[in-house]
Amino acid sequence: MSCSNDLDSISSCETIEYPNKPSLDWFQSYGGSGEESHGHFILSTNDGGYIQIGETGFLPNNAKILVVKINQNGQLIWKKEYTDAGHNFGNSIIELDDGYLLCGVNNDDSFLVKVNKENGDILFSKTYDNGGSDAFEQLLLIDNQIFAVGYTNSEDKYNNFYSEGESSLHILDLKGNIIKNIDIKSYMSHAYRIKSINNDIYISGLTDGAEDYALIKMNPSGELIWSNVYGGNESDHCFAMDINDENEIFLSGHTTSKTANWDTYTMKIDSNGNKLWESKRGNPRGFNENYIHDEVWGVTSTDDGGCIIIAGTGDEYDEYSATCDNSSESSDQWKVYSIKFSSNGSIEWEGIYGRESEDWAGEDIDLSLDGKAIIAVDNGEFGFLKLK
Repeated sequence: MSCSNDLDSISSCETIEYPNKPSLDWFQSYGGSGEESHGHFILSTNDGGYIQIGETGFLPNNAKILVVKINQNGQLIWKKEYTDAGHNFGNSIIELDDGYLLCGVNNDDSFLVKVNKENGDILFSKTYDNGGSDAFEQLLLIDNQIFAVGYTNSEDKYNNFYSEGESSLHILDLKGNIIKNIDIKSYMSHAYRIKSINNDIYISGLTDGAEDYALIKMNPSGELIWSNVYGGNESDHCFAMDINDENEIFLSGHTTSKTANWDTYTMKIDSNGNKLWESKRGNPRGFNENYIHDEVWGVTSTDDGGCIIIAGTGDEYDEYSATCDNSSESSDQWKVYSIKFSSNGSIEWEGIYGRESEDWAGEDIDLSLDGKAIIAVDNGEFGFLKLK
């Protein structure tokens, strides 16, 4: 199923207007065989197009991993479902010279799939029982080895954000065989993102109980260089990480530490683990802040030393519903929420994006080959939102 490019129905309800915020270029969405489809990760590909992974259908036993590949204009190239219905998640993708490598969960176990770039056909797939209910969250390719982070022994296996398990790090060869396991459980409860720059590896995630941000730095041999924890006195959920060419790390997610409700929580960290700045920001439409959730799932660094985060904003409370001044928009309606930070942490612009009578939430972000934002949108299908 595909949505039209009609942008006339897209509206905004911001309390502060940033005249320099990006406008919409195009929006397209493509669902799977299930009643709803939810994407979690988006990647700008070397051919100028984009690819998104998630699942179609519903947990606990009726979800299939779904991947959608589109061209630079949002037109569908292919879409594939890679599992039978069951307890399945699609978590992330990396691009290789000869295919895309996908990871996630196949019926409670970690899952790795290599597919053809042109049509999505499977080149190989492997399932791993790494302990209890387990998953691969993200992959990294270094020196012809695959580093896979995730979790094992989940106590909340139907939650594909924080599993209440034990973090895991596996090194695999290019055929998908595990050649080494590295114990990182003492540094974080759930390993969520892995990145590399200048031969350094960074892994981010959540501490026990999802109380704080966790970050470790190691060398390609898997030897720890340092580990740090960041956060406040309440819950701090770290779901996003990126690194710039200066070896500076951006972490983002959402927090209830010294906030009225869940707010975006972004920080910049140097290569030694020192926090350079942090920023909490939320409730962009000016509702009652006690009822608004602002939840970050993606961050991308920009070539000016700053970053862009992507979030969803809305309320989840039966007892609260409000509309904006001079607008029919309701707090119950979720929107895509994006913020651009400068290199020193000041806000350069905020943007709210959505369509009337639809719920949208930002799930992930990457930059196109020409430096523009491409956003994964949860609209009940696989939404692709391109900014100018």
